Amino acid sequence: MTCTDHYATNEIFDLFACQKCGFLFTQNVPEENEMGKYYESPNYISHTDTRKGLSNRLYHYIRHYMLSKKARLIKHKCGLEAGNLLDIGTGTGYFCNYMQKQGWKVAGVEKSKHARDFALKHFNLNISEPETLNEFKKKSFDVITLWHVMEHLHAINETWETISSLLKDKGILVIAVPNPSSFDAQYYKNIWAAYDVPRHIWHFTPSTIQQFGAKHGFILTERYPMPFDTFYISILSEKYKHGHFSFLKGIITGIKGSFATIIKKEQSSSMIYIFRKK
Repeated sequence: MTCTDHYATNEIFDLFACQKCGFLFTQNVPEENEMGKYYESPNYISHTDTRKGLSNRLYHYIRHYMLSKKARLIKHKCGLEAGNLLDIGTGTGYFCNYMQKQGWKVAGVEKSKHARDFALKHFNLNISEPETLNEFKKKSFDVITLWHVMEHLHAINETWETISSLLKDKGILVIAVPNPSSFDAQYYKNIWAAYDVPRHIWHFTPSTIQQFGAKHGFILTERYPMPFDTFYISILSEKYKHGHFSFLKGIITGIKGSFATIIKKEQSSSMIYIFRKK
């Protein structure tokens, strides 16, 4: 499959799949030190606070709702009302700020200096650079989270090993990633917005992320759909088609995707996965 970087450069990248396990990945991704230009676009909403346009306003509204939902999920699954949490790929700091207000002791790491500066200015959060991950005390976190981050990581195997060393034996690892086996991914094919090449290097299905976790000593215990992502991704995908009424068409596809998710949750546009150590 061939996909276009609609966000920043309009460059074209190929997706390849392993013939044995089906793991899907972006081919010929730029080196990590060359990726900056793909993230610094003012359109890259994960690292900005823009509310211009209907899609961006929708993103912020849903993010506010999802913060409370994420907090409830974490408390329920780890059995703690408060504890030590590490958020990898913190972005502009909304999640860390919310959890800190809930009484959690929070540490965050983020690659983008712009995003770190935003978190410091707006939330007074001192977010670390990713290079400091190895400086944290071993087995010191009850929860480690990566919200739409795992798909971005160049050093993905090394990151899993680091996570394993930092997570307590009874802790939980929470990962949210897009799902290329979803209803909307199958519908939009190569213009599915969540392929987001080349920023998204890895494209995990429920099956392949379970295999990847097992490779690093983790057991996938639960998985949950992220229903709102279906609407947001569908609206963006329609926008990339450059047709008329993209918002309305995206909503219609989102509704169809929601019904598909009710029948089979693995049809969700994005999934949350809960891992525990073996």
